[in-house]
Amino acid sequence: MKRLQLLVGMILGLQLAHSGDGGTRMMNTEIDRKVEELLAKMTLEEKIGQMTQVAESTQENKALVRQGKIGSFLGITGARDSNDLQEIAIRESRLKIPLILGFDVIHGYKTIFPIPLAEASSWDPALATRDARIAAREARAAGIHWTFAPMVDIARDARWGRIAESAGEDPFLGSVMAAARVKGFQGEDIADLDAVVACAKHYVAYGAAEAGRDYNTVDLSEKTLREVYLPPFKAAVLAGVGTFMSAFNDLNGIPATANNFTLSTILRGEWKFKGFVVSDWGAIRELMNHGVAANPAEAGEKAVTAGVDMDMVGQIYSEVLAGLVKDGRVHQKIIDDAVRRILRVKFQLGLFDRPLADPARETSVLLAKEHLDAALEAARRSIVLLKNDGEILPLRKDLKSLAIIGPLADDRGAPLGCWSGKGSPEDVISVSGGIKAKLSSGIQLFEAKGCDVSSDSMAGIAEAAEMARKSEAVVLVLGESADMSGEGASRAYLDLPGKQNELLKTVYETGTPMVLVLMNGRPLTVSWAAEHIPVILETWHLGVRTGPAVADVLFGDYNPGGKLPVSFPRTVGQVPIYYSHMNTGRPPTDDRFTSRYLDVPVTPLYPFGYGLSYTKFRYSNLQLSTRTIGPGQNLKIFAEVENVGKRPGDEVVQLYIRDLVASLSRPVKELKGFQRIAIAPGEKKRVEFTLRLEDLSFYRGPDREFAAEPGEFKVWVGPSSVEGLEGSFEVLSK
Repeated sequence: MKRLQLLVGMILGLQLAHSGDGGTRMMNTEIDRKVEELLAKMTLEEKIGQMTQVAESTQENKALVRQGKIGSFLGITGARDSNDLQEIAIRESRLKIPLILGFDVIHGYKTIFPIPLAEASSWDPALATRDARIAAREARAAGIHWTFAPMVDIARDARWGRIAESAGEDPFLGSVMAAARVKGFQGEDIADLDAVVACAKHYVAYGAAEAGRDYNTVDLSEKTLREVYLPPFKAAVLAGVGTFMSAFNDLNGIPATANNFTLSTILRGEWKFKGFVVSDWGAIRELMNHGVAANPAEAGEKAVTAGVDMDMVGQIYSEVLAGLVKDGRVHQKIIDDAVRRILRVKFQLGLFDRPLADPARETSVLLAKEHLDAALEAARRSIVLLKNDGEILPLRKDLKSLAIIGPLADDRGAPLGCWSGKGSPEDVISVSGGIKAKLSSGIQLFEAKGCDVSSDSMAGIAEAAEMARKSEAVVLVLGESADMSGEGASRAYLDLPGKQNELLKTVYETGTPMVLVLMNGRPLTVSWAAEHIPVILETWHLGVRTGPAVADVLFGDYNPGGKLPVSFPRTVGQVPIYYSHMNTGRPPTDDRFTSRYLDVPVTPLYPFGYGLSYTKFRYSNLQLSTRTIGPGQNLKIFAEVENVGKRPGDEVVQLYIRDLVASLSRPVKELKGFQRIAIAPGEKKRVEFTLRLEDLSFYRGPDREFAAEPGEFKVWVGPSSVEGLEGSFEVLSK
């Protein structure tokens, strides 16, 4: 069975020896003994100190470290600065408990990889594991022990800026990528110098924020919670993630940071998670804004009793917990259990034995050549070809002239994307830089910015059009700057910002063949471009090796094979839009009184799982090992994929199912498997998938039974969520 199938099997419920413990060697009786010995020596104030995280290395905070009143710092990076704080903790505090230092290593530390949404476009979990491993290696060398990643929120609303940090709209793909990234960050043992402890965030349903507005409320059924938003978090637990982060949002009226049902009943009760939970930045204090706490004491009481072990920056625990314990409002056992969980992770990280970073190792590890080479491969595998009418791509290298136009063409900051760690524009190769390095000096290059990303000035558009007229071809690079996606970057409109649409239309009117390169952190509404521009390349924010990756694809040195992990809407009025929707009682037709729009089709502009190649693939010979499946049985599904074009290429083969009749409405399609395979011209490969009864199950009834129901199912194997070979099978009753 292929590596992907093994990973999928793991996230769907295989019983792993290390489930919830953060790794096979992280949890043992020796660590438990040391934790109990240390806990017995601690005062209440020192225990609360372990539950307190701050973000600044001030003299006041250093004094609190000496007193044992701070257990963690956020945002302190670099071997020198991290060692400065750590020395105080291990040499000057009473109990010599080391600090755990955290940082947002989302898609790289110094070597910046594609944003997570882009990386999910690779449909390559092994790539995600490797990228996270490199990020962990660099971060650990810089004195960081803990990353606030992976973000595993399902995101179906492109208005929400943090969709850039997600793996997209689908819980199956999201679960696979969540497990892969946890494995990469933590490795086999988080005590290794190439590992950091991971943090699954934001728990839970943050990606369903109303109106796509960051931090906003969430209201959804338990059925949707369990079937859509919880699976990637469960996959992270099964992969051994060491920590969780509670979300900013409320869920059905109860803020995630004070939610006993999600934090205690599900996470620690049903899933047996043994790591610790940290709040998001100031989220405990924000319980007062939510209106569920009248004062800091009530906020602290609700958060700690719900199961939040560490207060990120809010200073609520340090302010109120001691008084709450003394007044009997919070039991001492709750404090002790929280501190046990935190100390256990510190022991598992090896901080008591090896607390300091090595400055020499930091120098040698950051931006190592093999890391940059990996960043280039990741960037290339994450690019999605959306349109290639007339096979304009790949471009000829013997062009006599080429215009490189657009506000992002020579931008070295935008490719880093949001949450770019310690990445620096000086380490980035822009699209323009990548093209120039690719071509001979004999070609005449014309460059024009045309307009800024978001300003209203059109002063440069005429010049850009003149450059286009002088050229044999145009590469036009448009999209979003890095700060237009990520946290606090919700958008009400999803069009190209500023005057970029005017630039696009003006350059198009010159008649010069053109390629539109999109650089963005979310799906954009580019319906006009999809209708008029012959070639569209989705590159997202690809990191430090953006330029070479894009140039390799433009000129045919790499055949794009990425697929969309999220649907592209035609207009913002379709949002939220996702492929695995329910059918409704009146599915859309041309009839007025069906579930449709008067002014646009209900279908997306580009569907989930979609992506083109410079070659063509033909699907054939769908076979099922059996037409029926019962308890304890598996169903094997086979299909043949042939490269009928002239170039070698990658194809992401996707497996979807539909439960036709059930006690509850089921989605029109559900992803249940995928494989990215390389196929040579003229080669045919046989692809195999395995479905278990668990893969056909769903949560039913008030007792939340997870089971499959007897009846007919459809199955598809194909290149996207809207194409494929179709078959059927039946689930038998017990």
